[in-house]
Amino acid sequence: MSDPIQTRSRRPSVGPPIVDIQGGVGPPGMSRPKHQRTFTGFGPQEIRVVEAAIPEPQREAWKKHSVSGFSDKDGFEKELVRHVETTLARSMYNCDENAAYAASSLAFRDRLILDWNRTQQRQTYRDNKRVYYLSLEFLMGRALDNAMLNIGQKDLAKAGLSELGYRIEDIIDQEHDAALGNGGLGRLAACFLDSLASLNYPAWGYGLRYRYGIFKQQIVNGYQVEVPDYWLHFNPWEFPRHDISIDIGFHGQVHKKTDENGKTVTSWEPGQMVKAVAYDVPIPGYDTPTTNNLRLWSSEAASEEFDFQRFNRGEYESAVAEQQTAETISAVLYPNDNLDRGKELRLKQQYFWVAASLYDIVRRFKKSRRPWREFPDQVAIQLNDTHPTLAVVELQRVLIDLEGLEWDDAWNIVVETFGYTNHTVLPEALEKWSVGLFQHLLPRHLQIIYDINLFFLQKVERMFPDDRDMLRRISIIEEASPKMVRMAYLAIVGSHKVNGVAELHSDLIKTTIFKDFVAIFGPDKFTNVTNGITPRRWLHQANAKLSDLIATKCEGNGFLNDLTMLSKLEKFAEDKEFRKEWAEIKFANKVRLAKYIKETMGISVNPSALFDVQVKRIHEYKRQQMNIFGVIHRYLTLKAMAPEKRKKQQPRVSIFGGKAAPGYWMAKQIIHLINSVGSVVNNDADIGDLLKVVFIADYNVSKAEMIIPASDLSEHISTAGTEASGTSNMKFVLNGGLIIGTCDGANIEITRETGENNIFLFGNLAEDVEDLRHAHTYGQHSLDPDLVKVFDEINKGTFGSPEDFGGLVASVREHGDYYLVSDDFHSYIETHALVDEAYKNQEEWVSKCVLSVARMGFFSSDRCINEYAESIWNVEPLVVKDDAKA
Repeated sequence: MSDPIQTRSRRPSVGPPIVDIQGGVGPPGMSRPKHQRTFTGFGPQEIRVVEAAIPEPQREAWKKHSVSGFSDKDGFEKELVRHVETTLARSMYNCDENAAYAASSLAFRDRLILDWNRTQQRQTYRDNKRVYYLSLEFLMGRALDNAMLNIGQKDLAKAGLSELGYRIEDIIDQEHDAALGNGGLGRLAACFLDSLASLNYPAWGYGLRYRYGIFKQQIVNGYQVEVPDYWLHFNPWEFPRHDISIDIGFHGQVHKKTDENGKTVTSWEPGQMVKAVAYDVPIPGYDTPTTNNLRLWSSEAASEEFDFQRFNRGEYESAVAEQQTAETISAVLYPNDNLDRGKELRLKQQYFWVAASLYDIVRRFKKSRRPWREFPDQVAIQLNDTHPTLAVVELQRVLIDLEGLEWDDAWNIVVETFGYTNHTVLPEALEKWSVGLFQHLLPRHLQIIYDINLFFLQKVERMFPDDRDMLRRISIIEEASPKMVRMAYLAIVGSHKVNGVAELHSDLIKTTIFKDFVAIFGPDKFTNVTNGITPRRWLHQANAKLSDLIATKCEGNGFLNDLTMLSKLEKFAEDKEFRKEWAEIKFANKVRLAKYIKETMGISVNPSALFDVQVKRIHEYKRQQMNIFGVIHRYLTLKAMAPEKRKKQQPRVSIFGGKAAPGYWMAKQIIHLINSVGSVVNNDADIGDLLKVVFIADYNVSKAEMIIPASDLSEHISTAGTEASGTSNMKFVLNGGLIIGTCDGANIEITRETGENNIFLFGNLAEDVEDLRHAHTYGQHSLDPDLVKVFDEINKGTFGSPEDFGGLVASVREHGDYYLVSDDFHSYIETHALVDEAYKNQEEWVSKCVLSVARMGFFSSDRCINEYAESIWNVEPLVVKDDAKA
């Protein structure tokens, strides 16, 4: 009797000699044992060994049947039909536009996956330093159109869809915007992911997978009403990674003990566990096979979802209570924090996300088997605002509690790893959490925060022994009632670089809210990276006809990779034929928007009128209230004119859009006033087309892509010194519109680049703001007479019940006018008169627009990413070579 066959398991992939895995290990026909791949994947050394371990016949068979993406129209049509008939289980008889969108997305998704897999393999194989971008918001917009353009196959898809009986525009319109963000913070993060991939940097984004996003905005009787925005009923762009789940703890107890070496060891025993499940989204680069990853975390119950014992006792609701509690964490972006439970949920959300992300990052680093001191050489983590600041504390906890490092060694690693981007100069906007909430929710992290603060204050005390008050000013713990944790201060102390997002903003944070930290750390820790936008999304995708026209004068589409090439347009600013084509494109964009307004709101607007646009988050500092007060002033002025004089005035359409936070009462009142003014003005027969007021509900990226190209004038009118940067101002100018704005944020740099003659600036300067506010409270302050007339009209009930708008009026008239509406109102009205006059000369107006676009090369997110890479992250792009080894 022959010996029984002896099987063996392959050794762990730690670099066995090649001879050990060659030749037969059993009778003919007996296959060798398969490599057991875990969810953590391969490290850079293992991937080489595993590659060598695969027998040549298996490798050949695999290559023979490897999937290749479509490259022509027939290939795309074949993939689309295949997905309709197999994935969607439909046929040509019942394939509506929504099904055609689904199949088209799946076809392009499959095409992206190939590049995505190769990119991740290539980055692992090369083992270069990676960037991890932590942002609570990623306002991505529609993915199908972006994928088509970045891959360079939109024309192919258009032809294929047409042959199958569909218009590509109708198919693209079927997609819901990914509800992962609210405003500029999330859109900046999305632009940065696009640039990181387009420039071939190894990078991952980390965020939360919100089930409902911010909210869907409806306007009911002029008021904002929030309803859930459930956008996930079909999302072909995400890949559930159910094998990547991480248990995240909350509450519980902290235990300390002394080990055999006399060292104090601290451990945290959480009282509640929640599971973080990964969902991956491919982020394609433009004109490159590099496809990076955005990993989003979804919250689920860590234990059994369903309690049968409770259910059998008739306690049906509590049987699923644990599941519902866990899922609440990733349900909504920015839960209303007017209530204590809302505050707890927001802090829980932030820790859940950064803890899962850090676990993933640390796990990936440990696969390389490098010593911990090399962590900052392999990992750069950027904190997009204060929301991810708990990552600083969590990494310190991991290093000292779980990995056993000494405090100082761990802290040096933490500081060298993190960079912090600040997005506000408003002290009230800097995030704080109560010590009591921390003690309840994250007791171990509060201990670490106190230790970080202690060592930091001791350092400062040695540096400034005679300035005792500085310790109070810069302490991470604010000694208030209740005591608060200052998250921005924690982010500064825990990062090696802090950057602002516009030159004025970066100067202001160094001279105002963070000036003590400049004295402590020195000016080199604080830097500026002026924001930018991706021209692929905000010109090529949003305004395809203008992009094509520009390409005819810039020797092709190279400007989409190097925006400075737009300077070639400058010599065509006085070219009559070119200006004519330019104006025709603008008019077509305005017709498209006018049609949308008519179809969705029933308001007829004249495309020949000046389109005056302010679309952004509704906030008092952005001063939408000043805009609508200005509209009322214009309305009153027109009403007072004789009919013959009125006919000679410049027609205008004032377009608003944006969401107010659910708990922000004053912002909601601004929306109500805009709609109330619109209902009066739009129905006034004396005014007709001379003035229309439109509020476009549920403003998002897709609507921005329609509104921005149609703008003649955009309003960026924040109180000087309050807007960190702004990026919508860049989008409007890049699409051939002009700005009316204050000397605030990036408006200053746009003015410097495009020229003072091509922007309409007004209002007080940032250095005068504090003196004016002081005068409002303690000195002489009289309201602008024109603004008084506006208030009188509101109080007469012309636009509805005066009580509805009493708060808006009182904030200016009786409560100090903190945002300087009255101080800037006269300048604002006069500057609008200059706009009217300038718009009459269309030839000169178009020349201004052309010159502005030609000089926008600086405001590319590609330039931003290169600056971050050089001055903050110290990373290099990964040149895409032969993928055969990847």
